[in-house]
Amino acid sequence: METIPKPLVMVNQWTIVLFVIIALLTQSAWVLLIPLVANLSSLLTGFHPILAVAKRFLSKPANQYTQEDYGQLRFNQWLAVGFLLVASISFLLGWSLLFNIATIMVGLAASIAIAGFCIGCFMRFQFQQWNYRRKKSAA
Repeated sequence: METIPKPLVMVNQWTIVLFVIIALLTQSAWVLLIPLVANLSSLLTGFHPILAVAKRFLSKPANQYTQEDYGQLRFNQWLAVGFLLVASISFLLGWSLLFNIATIMVGLAASIAIAGFCIGCFMRFQFQQWNYRRKKSAA
């Protein structure tokens, strides 16, 4: 099972929260492009520029930190990218209500994850359970 050190996951969450706050205060989606491009890059190429920089600041070898499931991180990244994309597109279309809703949702999810509860993890687990029950009843 592939894993990622928890401090790097936290850096990604804090990056999203920081840029969401800036976007909401300025009512501009341009700053959301930073976490959007970084997470999309990670999903498409496996390279996350922000985490590549943050990794240099780890004080111990990466494997000595609490590890997070890489598959779960990818699932959460897809959710974040989706909301950041909706926020960015709605900003460009002048749909301020949808911009604010999508931006707040991704910011809240990242904030709640920082506090210790991963909404994306819960959603993925529920989906996996539903899929398991569906396949079991079909057999």
